[in-house]
Amino acid sequence: MAKPKKEKAVVKKKSAAPRKKAKKTDKPKSMAVMTPGIKKEYLKTKDVCKVTFRLPKVAAPGAKKASIVGDFNNWSIYATPMKRLKSGDFTITLELAPGKEYQFRYLIDDDRWENDWNADKYVKSPFGSDNSVVYV
Repeated sequence: MAKPKKEKAVVKKKSAAPRKKAKKTDKPKSMAVMTPGIKKEYLKTKDVCKVTFRLPKVAAPGAKKASIVGDFNNWSIYATPMKRLKSGDFTITLELAPGKEYQFRYLIDDDRWENDWNADKYVKSPFGSDNSVVYV
């Protein structure tokens, strides 16, 4: 007795080209401009929060240097310089105690103050301007 022939499965081909899988490093071009100002990472092993502050290039065009100045460094303009990235943004990561709010501002090229556009809130300072606030 002869074995029955197996039917071949019909596979439909898609007319469009297959999509490239996105890598974790791939970012949409619009994301390069729209970066968050403050990123918070609460550590399980320590009672601290790593807070990454990012001052975008558009807030400090042509700046050579920037510092973050606030409650966490006794408002010292020299204590906490930020790193300038190739993109022109400035960044720094600080370990801050959770359960508090911290007032701060950015000092650009030792002569211009800027607030964080993504701060949790703003409060009036004794100098007539607003300070940025981050809740940790």
